[in-house]
Amino acid sequence: MSDLSTKEIVKKYGFRFTKSLGQNFLIDDSVLMDIVEGANVSSEDLIIEIGPGVGTLTKELLKRAKKVFSIELDADLIPILKEELKEFNNFDLIHKDALKVDFNSLTGEEKSIKVVANLPYYVTTPIIAKLLNDKFNFKSLTIMIQKEVAERIAADPNTKEYGALSILVQYYCDTEIVRKVAPSSFIPQPKVDSIVIKLNKLEKPRVIVKDEKLFFRVSREAFNMRRKTLWNALKALKIGSDLMEKAFINARIDSKRRGETLSLQEFADLSNAIYDLNQ
Repeated sequence: MSDLSTKEIVKKYGFRFTKSLGQNFLIDDSVLMDIVEGANVSSEDLIIEIGPGVGTLTKELLKRAKKVFSIELDADLIPILKEELKEFNNFDLIHKDALKVDFNSLTGEEKSIKVVANLPYYVTTPIIAKLLNDKFNFKSLTIMIQKEVAERIAADPNTKEYGALSILVQYYCDTEIVRKVAPSSFIPQPKVDSIVIKLNKLEKPRVIVKDEKLFFRVSREAFNMRRKTLWNALKALKIGSDLMEKAFINARIDSKRRGETLSLQEFADLSNAIYDLNQ
């Protein structure tokens, strides 16, 4: 089995990075091992890896996991991955855009599913949103993402980072920062710091909501115009003023507050109040 480093594999195949795909390959072994350890991969786990690059992280996952599905968009990486990982019979390579994969069909009845990814920054939020909104039955998601996005995911109310992404992730998951990662840990080097963050899926959502679609719409609209009061921001819902006023009273929330001041529970209370009045 080849034990070439990421740099050596890139050189061996003359691989050229595609800027439009946001490719930054990890070259720091300590970070790689921290991802594997952070994901707590065991022989019971089916791993979904998004963006395997040249397969250095994939190899470590394959040594520990029951099976690894690696999803790669770049056609130039497919033959490299097939060659470098040909000795593993628990490896399944999927040449596809991860945003178009039906993860529930892919994993079937598997009980212990973990997602591991060194995501291109431009698809971070869409991928996270897809995995959560599609009700994909994973245990945890351990991902390398841009520092600013990780801070938004883990943000508390009354901070500038707190927003619709914080609400989405914290509704479904506990969040845990595994480690920070410097630009020098990659080739080519990104211009920003990265963070490995782990999202542990809750058995049931953190708060009780009567209509999830409405709950997320209320939170999105509340953050769309951050400087606006809730009263003005939620005009986008096109609900009558009398009904909206009553919803604020029933939820015990001051309509002059801004969205960034509301906790997850308060967003649930407000969306539930609106739902009740519309029945």
